[in-house]
Amino acid sequence: MDNEQRYETQRIDHLGIVAGISQEIGLIAEIDRIVGSGERKVSCGKAVQAMVLNALGFSSRALYLMPDYLHNKPVDLLIGPRLSAEDFNDDTLGRSLDDLYKAGVTEVFAQTASKALSAYKIEHDFVHLDSSSFHLHGQYDVDEPDKEAISITYGYSRDHRPDLKQVVAQIITSQKSALPIWLEVLSGNSSDKDSFATSVTSYCKYLGEAPKPYFVMDSAGYSADNLKEMKDVLWVTRVPETLTEAQKLVRETSQDTMLDLKLGYKGKEVSITYAGIKQRWLLVYSEAGYQRELQGLQRAQARELIQAEKTWRKLCQQEYKCQADAEKAVQGFNKKWKYHQVAVQVDPIKKYAHSGRPSVVDEPEIVGYSPTGSVTAVATAIGEAKKTLGKFIVATNQTDPEKLPTKALLDHYTEQGVSVERGFRFLKDPMFFAHSLFLKKPERVMALIMVMVLALLIYALAERQLRQALLENNETIPDQKGKPTQTPTIRWVFQVFVGIDVLSIWQSEKFVVRQLLNLRPVHHQILRLFSKAVQNCYLNDS
Repeated sequence: MDNEQRYETQRIDHLGIVAGISQEIGLIAEIDRIVGSGERKVSCGKAVQAMVLNALGFSSRALYLMPDYLHNKPVDLLIGPRLSAEDFNDDTLGRSLDDLYKAGVTEVFAQTASKALSAYKIEHDFVHLDSSSFHLHGQYDVDEPDKEAISITYGYSRDHRPDLKQVVAQIITSQKSALPIWLEVLSGNSSDKDSFATSVTSYCKYLGEAPKPYFVMDSAGYSADNLKEMKDVLWVTRVPETLTEAQKLVRETSQDTMLDLKLGYKGKEVSITYAGIKQRWLLVYSEAGYQRELQGLQRAQARELIQAEKTWRKLCQQEYKCQADAEKAVQGFNKKWKYHQVAVQVDPIKKYAHSGRPSVVDEPEIVGYSPTGSVTAVATAIGEAKKTLGKFIVATNQTDPEKLPTKALLDHYTEQGVSVERGFRFLKDPMFFAHSLFLKKPERVMALIMVMVLALLIYALAERQLRQALLENNETIPDQKGKPTQTPTIRWVFQVFVGIDVLSIWQSEKFVVRQLLNLRPVHHQILRLFSKAVQNCYLNDS
């Protein structure tokens, strides 16, 4: 029996990539440095790495089930030696979330993200700012009211769920790479119009004497108060269509006067002063946007026609005592509709004074008036609506076009869709644990959202590293359809790694060797493109 061998198989799947990237940016060490490692077996940094593994495991398991999630994973390899799944119970995770809150979720995240960018030597001249809401269920109590804690309450719901309480996450990401670099967790009733400028100011203060990037925002950031508060930074933002100046420019500028910027886009620049700040406004026409909005206009017109005809039929069944009342009713009807009208036509309603067959000398009397006619589309109204389709305005306070050319101004704004907005879509993925925000303390909710955004950071870093290596080595890997690609999503790569196991062998209760099972050539190729830290999580047999 002394020579008896024992075998243990554990699942690693894609988690070695997650752990390797975490190790490369020093996630555990950096959080323990900021928060303090203490004397607990599971430090705050190790607990955070476990939560990141849970988040990017796409298992949709609540945090209190962490031991169940980790029980078949090589915990010592993914997090640290002499640790087991049972060490990551809900008490351990709860204490770690409390520690993160006490240290300041914004400060912890900013320093960790800064360390990550330094590790990869990533610099950015443009950053994107946006916010999104996360819904929660149940009651949320604070043992000791803390002015710094958020209020989990009702607010404007971007997901059209005003019946649920929420919190708001405001994130700044580096351009193109979608790397989150700044996070603020705000109360559920906070407004972008009030918080954007504050976030920009806070981030600039954190940067200190370091060069400040351009801030790219949506129209919520464009207001007189915000622009004045951001007077010392450079920004690119969309101009709200509600501004009179913007409406006039969009309506009165013909496509014929606009220059080609790139395929599918035309533009025209104008100089303007708003809120006392000199700016460049770029009026943009997008052919794709025009076609999309034209379909929307046609659907809106069709819906309005159905409603207008229904209302008109009811109106025509009514009788009015005089012609003026009937005409007034028609005029009131016409005011309700944007694209449809009825010509004012009123017919008298005639009846004989008595019942029975009228004699040859009887004449019918006018007893009332009723509107007649049909609902028709108003060509001029539809034509005016078409003038604004596909157009939007991007503004910047960089008045020197040599420092920010017209095409670059457009590119930096449109790339917002592949940075922070993509990050929010990732965080709200049904397989992510964002929907499991079950924690009862606002402080822990804030800390958990920080962990979620840390997971997004690691996800984005992994994707960036793989894509850069594919490009530099002029290699491709197969995508979901089996076609070669140099720009795979890391989500797809994670799926490719599903089914990889770790086999551990003991001889007489002494550890002998660890081997990876089910590695295919595509796995070896991908691992070779990753850093040494990732490779060690899979290819280290010791």
